Amino acid sequence: MKIQKLEGLIAAPFTPMREDGNLKVEIIPAYYQLLKKNKVTGAFINGSTGEGVSQTMDEKKAVIKAWADAARNDKDFKVITLVGGTCMADCIELAKYAKATGLHAVALTSPFYFKPADVRQLAECCIEAGNSVPDMPFYYYHIPVLNGVNFPMINLIKELDGRLPNFAGIKYTHEDFMDFSSCLNFKNGQYDMLWGRDENMLSALVLGAKGAVGSTYNYAAPLYNHLMEAFEKNDLVTARKLQQKAIDMIELLGKYGGIATGKSFMKLMGLDCGAFRLPVKNMSKEEFMHFKKDVEELGFNSFQSVL
Repeated sequence: MKIQKLEGLIAAPFTPMREDGNLKVEIIPAYYQLLKKNKVTGAFINGSTGEGVSQTMDEKKAVIKAWADAARNDKDFKVITLVGGTCMADCIELAKYAKATGLHAVALTSPFYFKPADVRQLAECCIEAGNSVPDMPFYYYHIPVLNGVNFPMINLIKELDGRLPNFAGIKYTHEDFMDFSSCLNFKNGQYDMLWGRDENMLSALVLGAKGAVGSTYNYAAPLYNHLMEAFEKNDLVTARKLQQKAIDMIELLGKYGGIATGKSFMKLMGLDCGAFRLPVKNMSKEEFMHFKKDVEELGFNSFQSVL
């Protein structure tokens, strides 16, 4: 099948939760409008940021349906869902559901309890899941920091090339620029390589990346759009300054406990997505007050996404 390469910013949305921890999917239409208003071109749902691994099958389906309904009449906004990576039968069921609801593509990450012994076994997992939706683009989600599987992705591409016709490419959330470049240039750029590290987007642009998936695009899309515009104009001085601003912002995630801090950015911006589920740590009310002060000093309101 002919693969459409994705460009621009693709947000990895947070899954909205109520105070009791249940889903709050009714705000997803407003979430979609937020991303559109801030020139985000797609959404990668039910991934790490979206707590897909912390949801039941029914919950993941509810999130898929809500995003599919919200973006149904928008051909320019692509929704991809992560279908999982531990139970292959569940991955296939979710992929078929995503197809039935009209999503653009599905993605699989490596099984992370019983891990594949080598890249050939990982390729077999991709083939099994991808073949369940043969007329739908299929991506592999490379994130070794969380799934503990770190084969060179150029080797996975070579294993899948010619064996999985709907293999579209890789969401690459790792720092191996040599491997990323090899993937980008394989067969004159045949596959779609979506960069997944917001803190070094500029380096990926230099290598030739055109699309990126990230959590901070939810609440700081203007910053990254300006960065990409500066790069396209060969204004590297401005691009480097904007990349450093992104790094300064991302450092606050580490300071206040990690991935859940992103939902605090969303709350400050005006779209309350609740808290993360266990085992992820959420910041206390006292920590949130300190966080607000740090965000103000960063000048967040000068580059934040606008509701």
